[in-house]
Amino acid sequence: MFVSPDAEEIQYLLTTLKLDEHTLASALDPDELSRLEFEPEHIALILKSPISYTPADPYLFRVTSVGVFLFENRLIIVSRENIIPAEELRYLKAPSLKYLMLKLITRAIARFLEHLKIISTISDDLQSKINTAMENRYLLNLFSLQKSLVYYLNSINSNETLTRRLAHYDDKIGFSLSEKELLDDIRIENGQCYQQAEIYSNIAASLMDARASIVSNNLNQLMKTLNIITIGIMVPTFVVSAFSMNVRIPLSNNPNAYWVILGLAGISVAGLYLLLRHKKW
Repeated sequence: MFVSPDAEEIQYLLTTLKLDEHTLASALDPDELSRLEFEPEHIALILKSPISYTPADPYLFRVTSVGVFLFENRLIIVSRENIIPAEELRYLKAPSLKYLMLKLITRAIARFLEHLKIISTISDDLQSKINTAMENRYLLNLFSLQKSLVYYLNSINSNETLTRRLAHYDDKIGFSLSEKELLDDIRIENGQCYQQAEIYSNIAASLMDARASIVSNNLNQLMKTLNIITIGIMVPTFVVSAFSMNVRIPLSNNPNAYWVILGLAGISVAGLYLLLRHKKW
């Protein structure tokens, strides 16, 4: 297994192990689609697998390519990311190299399913925050999740093309009966994985506009509340200001003028409150 091979390791793969240069470059290209190729001495698979989530890309889940090269007596794995720890490989029970190659596809599908569950949990948390939010930050995070689901859909569909070609060339590859049964299970699991990702993607897409409207409505409600508070302050201020002018006004000689004016201000506030309540504002 070669993870992010350096120039010396790449030269070793090309010259000593006789890997095809173009296929090796595809294995190290995260945007390469899944495919199956037959070389004179080996079979080459380009497989899509999700990358472990990192805080450097908030709410953005990425995928990468994995090159699997099956020789008669060895299996070579090449990838830019360490998505299959060596410790995990030791626990993959495989009676043959071909079976192990298929188990790697199974592991990639399982990782997609694990990430889809995480995305669903994060999406639910973001949606609950958006319900009371008045900024676009959570909407942008939800958009990143939706973008990740699009990447996942494309990658899972690409893996489906790979498994379909494996099934088509099963006799040429020389799969045993147990390996063919495992390949059938892989195709079923990958189809279910694609359906699940498609459901999550459709839900996220349909909720984007609704959530944007919720944020806008929350902001409108805040502005409405602030306007009501402003009007509520202006009304008693007007009453008090009218009696504080430097001209002769009623109650100027009344010893209880202060309490009368204060009472009129209170009445104006109460009247405004009843009016707003009647209008259901």
